[in-house]
Amino acid sequence: MKKLLALLMATLAFTACSQRENPLLTESTAPFGAPEFSQIKSTDYLPAFEEAFKQQKAEFDEIANNTEEPTYANVIDALESSGKLLSKVSGIFYNVNETDADDIMRETEKKVSTMETDHSAYMTQNEKLFQRVKALYDNKANLNLTREQEMVLDKYYRMFVRGGALLDDAQKKKLVELNKELSLATIQFGENSLAETNAFTLLITDKKDLAGLPDDVMSAAQERAEAAGKKGWLFTLQKPSWEPFLKYADNRELRKQMYLAYTHRGNNNNNNDNKAVIKKILELRLQIAKLFGFNNFAEYQLEDKMAKTPEAAYDMLMKIWKPAIEQAKKERDDLQKLMNESGVEGKLEAWDWWYYAEKLRQQRFAFDEAQIKPYFSLENVRKGVFMVANKLYGVTFKPLRLAGTIAKDNEVKSQMPDVYHPEVSCFEVLDSDGKHLALYYTDYFPRETKRAGAWMNNIYEAGHVGTLDQDPMIVNVCNFTPPTGDMPSLLNIDEARTLFHEFGHATHGFLTKCKYPSVSGTSVARDFVELPSQVLEHWAVEPEVMKQFAFHYKTGEVIPDSLITKMQAASSFNTGFETTELVAASLLDLEYHMQNNYTNFEANAFEQSVADKLGLIPEIAFRYRGTYFNHIFSGGYAAGYYSYLWAEVLDADAFEAYKESGNVMNEEIGRRFRTNILEKGGGEDPMELYRAFRGADPNPDALLKGRGLK
Repeated sequence: MKKLLALLMATLAFTACSQRENPLLTESTAPFGAPEFSQIKSTDYLPAFEEAFKQQKAEFDEIANNTEEPTYANVIDALESSGKLLSKVSGIFYNVNETDADDIMRETEKKVSTMETDHSAYMTQNEKLFQRVKALYDNKANLNLTREQEMVLDKYYRMFVRGGALLDDAQKKKLVELNKELSLATIQFGENSLAETNAFTLLITDKKDLAGLPDDVMSAAQERAEAAGKKGWLFTLQKPSWEPFLKYADNRELRKQMYLAYTHRGNNNNNNDNKAVIKKILELRLQIAKLFGFNNFAEYQLEDKMAKTPEAAYDMLMKIWKPAIEQAKKERDDLQKLMNESGVEGKLEAWDWWYYAEKLRQQRFAFDEAQIKPYFSLENVRKGVFMVANKLYGVTFKPLRLAGTIAKDNEVKSQMPDVYHPEVSCFEVLDSDGKHLALYYTDYFPRETKRAGAWMNNIYEAGHVGTLDQDPMIVNVCNFTPPTGDMPSLLNIDEARTLFHEFGHATHGFLTKCKYPSVSGTSVARDFVELPSQVLEHWAVEPEVMKQFAFHYKTGEVIPDSLITKMQAASSFNTGFETTELVAASLLDLEYHMQNNYTNFEANAFEQSVADKLGLIPEIAFRYRGTYFNHIFSGGYAAGYYSYLWAEVLDADAFEAYKESGNVMNEEIGRRFRTNILEKGGGEDPMELYRAFRGADPNPDALLKGRGLK
């Protein structure tokens, strides 16, 4: 009934909207042509998509029906500069839909997913258009192309082939049907996951059940309860809530309740259950792969990635798995001993791990992560990552006053971009010569309308070819611990690293010098895209860097050397657990997608069989169990979650270049990384780019050493 009402509202509102100008169909008057979010209604998106698809189809027809000989300019350049309205509408819609969606937007997403599949097929199954692309592809050796142009042409040819250009008519029709079903299934998976995350709350009314929890965690829980109109302390399945609860709460039964709620999302045999959705997604992906002659979806997916084959990715993961699981078993035994010595009988359980790991960390290193948080205010950590980017890449960040705030004397309108939520901030990114590079938005705190996790999105992708002239507009979205009362947002070490990580993706986007959108910024191989993000994490915990941003939020005192020493001593603590859960999830993803028959597939049984095959100990779960593994079932990481560890081989080796120089803020190396990695996007082969930066292939030992496993 709720969905029916949403559709009815959309229909009625569309009639009303026909009497006003749709802001998505007009030129923005905001600075830099930024989106005018506050002017856009949820009902504006569907008619805007319809018009955008119509416009680009006309552009496809014009390119396909051109009677002149195909040239790079009248085919590839024309395709790259087509669909400007569609790029605009999509960029705005999908960002807001992931962060602040309502029922109308969710219904719009389902309609648009089907329209997108038809639209994609309209291009890739257009025989005239494909023949013009193929003519260039077959003759590319004689076209005198730049390396970037070669990569773009190759990408278009693969896009057409993967879109069905070489299939017969019946197969083309089947492909479109499968893609439509798959798109709707992945949307359903994501909706179920969000609903499951929001469905569970743990309300504590007896203060003794809060024993062990830090003051800031209790304050946040109390504010959460007040916001929900309840008395007591409210805990949820948002990471800033569940993680410290498992780490510090003395009440073992409540830890168990929280852990089981978190690890059973999408697995509760209710309307939001994802087990059947997983099977459907896997079956659809397998059918698509077999249409193109592959044995399984993993082979299909990895053909154009750095790993090339699922076997190569699997082999890399197993080389990490073996030392990781052995280290995890030693950690398990240490925690079991500590638990029993503290007077708790029986076996260590999964919901005990975080709690006793924190106790053991404090015992061995006299280090409690809570000691770090007062020095890691969100504002200071963001200043820190801006400082690092300035030193290494030469860029600066100018905070922009947002539309709707009170103007200061003589303040110009060019200082006034718009945002989609009051918690969002915006910065202008400037190069060393003062040239405008990009707009950078940040959206840091959890809310019920936002999906879990952290990510970077292009609102507008960079492109400067043909009639296209667009600078990037990028957003980082996270779910950090929000401020409470007069206490600012204080980050733990993991959150600080996450801020640096997502900012690394952003640098890949706003420092691109690629002309073509299809290879600019983060439009690179999935197992290369994590290099710029993961390498930047190293600076978040480098002593000389922390000394420049980690100041106590009350006293202004710089983080003391004694605390940094403790933090470094504890840096490889619990890495067996952390590595095991990550590698296990990566292997689970590959196992899902390396199958060639799902007739007897049952999600829970399959997951357990993978755990048994690997020898995963019961005290550790997969980082993401299948029923809430959004990366692979509603994101872009299907048969690709291994990418984080594949890229870690690169990032660990890349950071060694700075360490070897004796200066982690080495500007010459930073500029070399910018020139050879960040500016090039997907315009060249990723390993060629890495060798150009490093002068050699990456040394895989750097990863194991960095994780304390060698």
